[in-house]
Amino acid sequence: MKNDPTFWILARATGFTAYALLTASVLAGLVLKARPFGRAVKAATVTDLHRFLALLGLGAAACHGVALVFDSTVEITPQSLVVPGILPYRPVWTGIGVVTAELMLLVYASFSVRKLIGTKSWRRLHWATYGLFAAATVHGLGAGTDSGRGWAVAVYLSAIGLVVTATAWRAMMPPQHAARAARSAVAENRLPA
Repeated sequence: MKNDPTFWILARATGFTAYALLTASVLAGLVLKARPFGRAVKAATVTDLHRFLALLGLGAAACHGVALVFDSTVEITPQSLVVPGILPYRPVWTGIGVVTAELMLLVYASFSVRKLIGTKSWRRLHWATYGLFAAATVHGLGAGTDSGRGWAVAVYLSAIGLVVTATAWRAMMPPQHAARAARSAVAENRLPA
């Protein structure tokens, strides 16, 4: 069946799922840092959720790529999933998606080497998640075939609004509360300060 839309639908669904999971992971990271629920929710629980959402997001991004390879609408090779810009279909926007997925993998892998690279370097690397979120948004808007539809615009605007609001709220937190929350998170996770 040459016109079977299964993989095309799957590619679109997994792309939006990956974006939603990346958004949720960023939000969980902000909640972890800000501790809005105090001690009612343990930092270790939020850390586990944050990491799990990031892993699910990577899995959805991988499924997105695989579905695109199997789809017959646009010819996509496995190589074009790892080398940015070689795909003839919207090369800039798809290239941004490739780089974003690769950097997401790097940030996720940093959880395992946090002690090796040091907490300060690890935190600096995690600042990149804001850029990754922005790049994923740009990728979806530029490469996505549904970007102009009302529901897709609502997804993107909602995600942007949530991340901006949570970031602003986190930035306005009094410094002593932020420092106390960070110390508590480090103590509960038994991670180096």
